[in-house]
Amino acid sequence: MSDESPATLRRIAEEGARLAGKVLSERFWGERTIEYKGGVDSDLVTDADRAAEAAVLGFIRQQYPGHAILAEESGASQGSGLRWIVDPLDGTTNYAHRVPHFCVSVGVEGPGGVLAGAIYNPMLNELFSAARGQGATLNGHPLRASGCTELSHGLLCTGFPYDVHQKPEGPMGLLRRFIVRAQGIRRTGSAALDLAYVAAGRFDGFFEFGLKPWDVAAGSLLVQEAGGTMVRIDGAPFQVGVGDVLACAPGLASALITESQGFLADLGWTPPAPRV
Repeated sequence: MSDESPATLRRIAEEGARLAGKVLSERFWGERTIEYKGGVDSDLVTDADRAAEAAVLGFIRQQYPGHAILAEESGASQGSGLRWIVDPLDGTTNYAHRVPHFCVSVGVEGPGGVLAGAIYNPMLNELFSAARGQGATLNGHPLRASGCTELSHGLLCTGFPYDVHQKPEGPMGLLRRFIVRAQGIRRTGSAALDLAYVAAGRFDGFFEFGLKPWDVAAGSLLVQEAGGTMVRIDGAPFQVGVGDVLACAPGLASALITESQGFLADLGWTPPAPRV
């Protein structure tokens, strides 16, 4: 396929996400094989992850055989065109425990950033998608980030990196900082869906350390195209390769960034080098 317009890329991302989601929903109630990556008890992979990834990557390669791909389970493959960034199952721990809150995330980036993306929750048949400069939608209906302007009225969400047991200071410290100021905080187990929910105005803000490119690529564009704020956790411009992120309603950006910056200064935090 020669058409690399954001609208076409968005359509391919949507179709790929739906294909992977079909695999996940069909296997949800069946038996599954669970493995642990690198000996980390909280970092799971199931046979469904791999089957869903095979479905979406096969579809993308049919459409754009020359494009590069970065996928959670199979890693990176080189190409001369744009790069697809795929998480075939974000929320694997939920899936493994039959908690029906998980998604497929498919994004595609060029030299100037993410061009299109889709996040699909097959259990609710909710397809969030965006194309750069063309807005964000949920099942075809336009999305707008929340109009919340008071942190005390805000519902935030967060997640914990896989090394939180060894390095709890950042995620737990910032959680404590926000929990006494926000209306409430949720921890759902799927960063990609958290970002989609910020874009939809369901959550007023999201923060997390240690995310990977496939967790944030599609969701970051959704937030931006829905009028939300998407930055690094210290308020610097967002980069797909830096997984310490903050996303929120535009009216909460100043308060959340100021609070986060104060905490990070006390912690002595320095931004990590971007991942490829």
